[in-house]
Amino acid sequence: MNNNERLYKISEIADTAKVNKTKVWRYIRDNNISERSMKGNAKLYSEHTKDVIIKAFSSESVHLATETKADTSRILLEQIDILKGELERKNDQLDKMQSLLDQQQQLNLSTNRQNEKLLDTNTHSQDDSPSQSDDTDVLNPTEGNYSKGEETKTLKKGLFGWLRR
Repeated sequence: MNNNERLYKISEIADTAKVNKTKVWRYIRDNNISERSMKGNAKLYSEHTKDVIIKAFSSESVHLATETKADTSRILLEQIDILKGELERKNDQLDKMQSLLDQQQQLNLSTNRQNEKLLDTNTHSQDDSPSQSDDTDVLNPTEGNYSKGEETKTLKKGLFGWLRR
């Protein structure tokens, strides 16, 4: 070691570079820079090392500001593109869902019409042939639930009335 060479602590380098001591320490650690000597627990670095570190922080701060703005803009534009894509997919899903709902409503309407036709044909066929009756007809009471004409049951009409017979 040269006796007239000045050595610098991390805190002195940080003050000269106008950055935090932790930043200087991390830069030294990340770039595998070794100290020139030790004074107690303090690591001492050469003039050349100090200049390299200061230069790195001064150029980094100038480029960092412009790169940060450019990166932020690029990231935001990418996010906008991603969100636009998601919005288009969601709109497609909504359109498909709406068409499925329309189909379901048409099927329900068709089924209701068919049920009404079946009810009408069943009602008319029973009126035409009264001799055909079974024990489950609600118009003819059975012995267990009929006592001397007090209770009379009538045919219930409705969408599923033909099931009750």
